[in-house]
Amino acid sequence: MRRALPLAVALFAASLAGEARAAPVLLISIDGLRPADVLEAEARGLQVSNLRRFVEDGAYATGVVGVLPSVTYPSHTTLMTGVPPAVHGIVNNTTYDPLQINQGGWFWYAEDNKARTLWDVAHDAGLSTGNVHWPVSVAAKNVTWNLPQIWRTGHEDDRKLVKALATPGLVEDLESETGMPYADGKSEDLTGDRIRSSFAEGLIMTRRPGFLTVYFSALDHIEHESGPGSPQAKAALEQIDNYVGDLIAAETKAHPDAVIALVSDHGFAPVDTVINLYRPFIDAGLVTLGPDGKITSADATPWGSGGSFAIRLARPDDAALKAKVKAVLDKLAADPAARIARVIEGPEIAKAGANPEASFYVNLKIGAVAGPFVNGSLPLAFPSPVKGMHGYFPAAPEMRSTFMIMGPGIPAGRSLGEVDMRSIAPTLAKLMGGTLPDAEMPAISFGK
Repeated sequence: MRRALPLAVALFAASLAGEARAAPVLLISIDGLRPADVLEAEARGLQVSNLRRFVEDGAYATGVVGVLPSVTYPSHTTLMTGVPPAVHGIVNNTTYDPLQINQGGWFWYAEDNKARTLWDVAHDAGLSTGNVHWPVSVAAKNVTWNLPQIWRTGHEDDRKLVKALATPGLVEDLESETGMPYADGKSEDLTGDRIRSSFAEGLIMTRRPGFLTVYFSALDHIEHESGPGSPQAKAALEQIDNYVGDLIAAETKAHPDAVIALVSDHGFAPVDTVINLYRPFIDAGLVTLGPDGKITSADATPWGSGGSFAIRLARPDDAALKAKVKAVLDKLAADPAARIARVIEGPEIAKAGANPEASFYVNLKIGAVAGPFVNGSLPLAFPSPVKGMHGYFPAAPEMRSTFMIMGPGIPAGRSLGEVDMRSIAPTLAKLMGGTLPDAEMPAISFGK
C-alpha cells in the first residue's frame, strides 16, 4: 500500500522508538480463510489481488496457531482480547444447553466476554469505534456505532432484532445512505457480505471511526457446504477479495495513516463422517430421554464444537460419575468407528486454555465432525451432510488461520513466520496507543 513518504518515515521512526500513537485501525475478518489461499494464491488458481497487497506491501504470518476449540466465536473473542477461552469465557459457539431449551442459541452477548477488548483500548485512546457483524458484539461496551451479529430463526423478524439491538438510528441512517436494506442476521451468503461491506464503507466515509471491526461470513458458510478449496469456495473468496478492496480504498481515503489488519478465525478440513456421542452416552445411561424423544436429564453432556467435543458433567466433583464417563470414552477411543484422535482432561484442558467446566475434551480425527443432539435413534457414526469443518485441536496444521497487516510503520514483504493468535490483539492495541495488560502473549515485533 502506497503512503506519502514523509508521513510513513515519521510514523515508522516513531514505532521503532517505542512511542505510543493512536493510529486508526481497520480490522477485517474473513471467516475460514486459510493462509495458503493467499500466500499460494497463484498456485491454487485464485485471483485475490487485494489480499495479495498485504503480502507485498505489509507483513504476514505463514500461519496462526489458534485456540481450543478452533471455532468462530471463541477465536474471534481471542482476536479481540489476547486471552484464551478459559479466560474470556466464550468457550464455544453455542451456549451450554443440556436440555436443548435455548433453541440453538449462540454466545451473541458481549456481557458473556469477561476480558478487555480492542474496542475498550480504542475508546481509552480517544478513538471512536465501529462494528459490522463481529461475533459476540450485542450490547458491546465502548462501540460508538454498532451493527451487532445476532439471529434467531432466519425469519424476516431477525432484521428487526438487529435493528433494535444496533446503535439507535444507525441501521435506518445507513439504509438511507446506501440505498439498500441491511442484511438479515442469519444471512451468511455473499449477498449478506456485500451488504455488510457497503454498510462498513458507509460508516468509514460518513463517520470515520478510529477503530472499525468488519466480519465476513460467506466463505466459511460455503466451505462447510462444498468443502475447502472447492470451486464454490474459490469463487466466494475472489468475490470477498473485491469487498476487501473496497474497504481498503474507503479506509485509506478517510484515514491516510490507517493500519489495516486482516485475520481469520480458523482453517478448514474436508469431512465425511458425523460422530454422535449422544448414542453411547444414552446407551450408558448418562443421558436420559423422555417418551417424546427429548432429553429430560443429562449426567454428562457431549458439547460439540466442530471437530471436537467438550464433555461437561452435571456433578464434576462426583468421582464415580467421572470414572463412568472415562470408561465410556476409553472404550470409544479403542473403537476405530468412533474416529477419536485424543482425549484430554483436567490439567491438559487448563494448559490448552479451553473450557474450564469441561471434565474431558475429545478431539476427533480429521474428517470426522461432532454431531449435535437430533434424536435418540441416530447411530454413533453416519455420513456427514457437510463437506468441510473446523473445531479440531489447534495443533492440527489444517486449523492454521490468517494474519496480515499493512500501513505506516509496517515493513513491506515481511514474513512473520507462525504466530500465536493471542499475540494479535496486543499488537493492534499497541498500534492504537493502548495496552491489553491481561494478554497472554507479547505484541508481534515487525523488526527493523
